[in-house]
Amino acid sequence: MSYARTVLACIFAMPLLALAQSFPSKPIRIVASLAPGGGLDTTTRIVAQNLQASLGQPGIVENRPGAGGGLGSEIVAKSPPDGHTLLTVSIAHAVLANANKNLGYSPERDLVPVTIMAFAPNVLVSHPSLPVKSIRELIAYAARRPGEINYASSGSGSVSHLATEYLKLLTKVDFTHIPYKGTAPAMTDLVAGRVSMIFTSLISAKPYVDAGRLRALAQAGSKRAAVMAEIPTIAEAGVPEFAVDVWFALMAPAATPRPVLDRLNQAVTKMLHTPEIARKMESIGLDPVGEGLAASDAFIKSEIRKWARVVAAAGITVD
Repeated sequence: MSYARTVLACIFAMPLLALAQSFPSKPIRIVASLAPGGGLDTTTRIVAQNLQASLGQPGIVENRPGAGGGLGSEIVAKSPPDGHTLLTVSIAHAVLANANKNLGYSPERDLVPVTIMAFAPNVLVSHPSLPVKSIRELIAYAARRPGEINYASSGSGSVSHLATEYLKLLTKVDFTHIPYKGTAPAMTDLVAGRVSMIFTSLISAKPYVDAGRLRALAQAGSKRAAVMAEIPTIAEAGVPEFAVDVWFALMAPAATPRPVLDRLNQAVTKMLHTPEIARKMESIGLDPVGEGLAASDAFIKSEIRKWARVVAAAGITVD
């Protein structure tokens, strides 16, 4: 009986092995779920540009923004699960799983991670007119003036929105949300002093901080980014549970065969760990990762659970 089962297992494994050996048989289309120009787009293009050397087929990037990342995600979720159509998502993927009940796909059931590609360090910055110089001072000041401090975001459900609502949830202080249509107009008004603070990418904030036009209060991630190592994390500065790691992941349709996922994961993680690619990403403020399939899946599931709490508490919806 044991011999028969072994034979059957080998028979069923042969087509999958053949598929893995022949994959990829054509260019790989990578759908970026957010607009061109941001961290997700940049990371996607770095990966796509190096697929030829890794897999023998070029990567072709297609930006399909809309519905907070849901438009591009639905396209890939409903694509043939053969590894030739992939998706890149940001932390917004975890938000959509909780904040939009009308999606035409399930972020948890219809997509699987290939790997976590990179983290993008974020920082909480304030206008110098706000009389605080640290996260502790901000919390104390806001506690005495509930709702008086305005914070900017690049839109409902964005990282800048979520991070501030998470801080509110953990500290029980109140800030007033001023949403903008993108990071650029939000930063323009912050530098002009029309709003008081924002969570934004460390690289975009650093020139303003260095020039004294904005003040860096704390880094948002679970560890300090080297490019601004003198600034503590919010966890280090007094809110131990706080960590907002902005991440970018490569995904595939859920029914993609495991041998194909393995091949993709090995190729992309090896790429991200090469010194040349790592230096290129670090030079633009990205922290390359490259995780295994199981670790990537566990991380994204934990992020979906984490942001469910924030979305519910803040009543965040993304249409």
